[in-house]
Amino acid sequence: MNGKFRKYLLIITLGLAGGSIYFLPYIKYVFYDAHIACMNITNTQSGYLMTMYTIGNVILYLPGGILADRISPRKALSWSCLGTSAFVFLYLFTMKNFVISMIIWMGLAFSTGFVVWAALLKTVRIIGTEEEQGFLYGLYYACNGMAAAAVNAAAVLVYKTGADMESGFFRACVFGGIVPIIVAVLLLILLREEDGKAGADDGEPKFQMADVGKLLKNPVVWVISAIMFCGYGFYMSTSYFNPYLTEVVGISMVDSGLLSAVRTYLLLLLAPVGGLIADKCFKSTSKWLCTAFMLTAVLFGIVLVLPKGMSAGLASFYTLIPGAVVMMTYGVISSVVAEVGIPKTMTGTVIGIISIIGYLPDAVYSVLFGAWLDRYQGGGYPLIFGFLAATGLLAAAMAFYVFRHGVKCNTQIPSKAGKSAAGTIGRKIVNDLGK
Repeated sequence: MNGKFRKYLLIITLGLAGGSIYFLPYIKYVFYDAHIACMNITNTQSGYLMTMYTIGNVILYLPGGILADRISPRKALSWSCLGTSAFVFLYLFTMKNFVISMIIWMGLAFSTGFVVWAALLKTVRIIGTEEEQGFLYGLYYACNGMAAAAVNAAAVLVYKTGADMESGFFRACVFGGIVPIIVAVLLLILLREEDGKAGADDGEPKFQMADVGKLLKNPVVWVISAIMFCGYGFYMSTSYFNPYLTEVVGISMVDSGLLSAVRTYLLLLLAPVGGLIADKCFKSTSKWLCTAFMLTAVLFGIVLVLPKGMSAGLASFYTLIPGAVVMMTYGVISSVVAEVGIPKTMTGTVIGIISIIGYLPDAVYSVLFGAWLDRYQGGGYPLIFGFLAATGLLAAAMAFYVFRHGVKCNTQIPSKAGKSAAGTIGRKIVNDLGK
């Protein structure tokens, strides 16, 4: 890439893509109550939709990651947006049929997972230097969050134009289906075929199919996967503040939906802050994650002891605090890949492996939390937030393990190694992965 303007324009474009294609698969993040009511399903059935989506993603992440190391992001991302839009419009006219919805959510795994996710994150890594990985990933997630917040906030406003809940939800979905089409056109205009490809002379060891097995045998890759599982689990679980505020605190569904858009998407503006903290203050993403995860555990734990007489406004504001810390961690987790010495040319494959475990909370948490809410109603929320607090402590311990491994790895790499030396060291690291 030549020039900072080109670099940041690409980050913004990628963020716009990533922020618009997940409207339908994660629609309950903003329209939880309307989603349940208009489909006439239970909380548990809503969880099953996410389980179907996650199963599809788990199956597709690894082959998609390998494919991302071989094709251009321009094709992968533009076709993803168009495919996602098609599924949204199919859902509009079949939402009362739960079986068809299950099939649609499986199809969304192809249009929003598969090669797309790895292609997005690999492109972010390649267009920046190794010293700015935390910031660039954070900036990408911030752009992603701004785009998603704008789309979902606008969808809430469109929802309010409906005469009733069902017509409002229908209109919101129409809007959510049009946006990816616009984004696909922008991607075709702005992205080039060579964007997201490692150069031939960058000194990196080239991708070989044998590396897949070596990466799969590397315990650090699976620990990072578990960290992503926890970090993404925190991210997706902030959606449960939405029904918590309506059922327990007592605010309106519209107000809760707007707060959810802020908490889930707009707070991703803090992701670059997390990246700068990791890069400039801690000099290590994993070291920053260790500290931030411990803070996350404390913040979720405090929800358990909030006074029942607390004002609705104050309780609503507090839910933004753990959301803010979560966004400063989730947005930078992927940059850990660079910290442990994995070559750029294998980033897509590694992201595919990490995603297999990392995004399982959509399946596990959705069903588990949904079952708790169906059984205990408002009494299910202490179980949810207590579970998340305990997970934060586990995530901190794993991040510390990766930090120690990263220190050991970095001592093997001279700071001013030439391209040839970098390629040799990179290949040695890959070979060592399978040992």
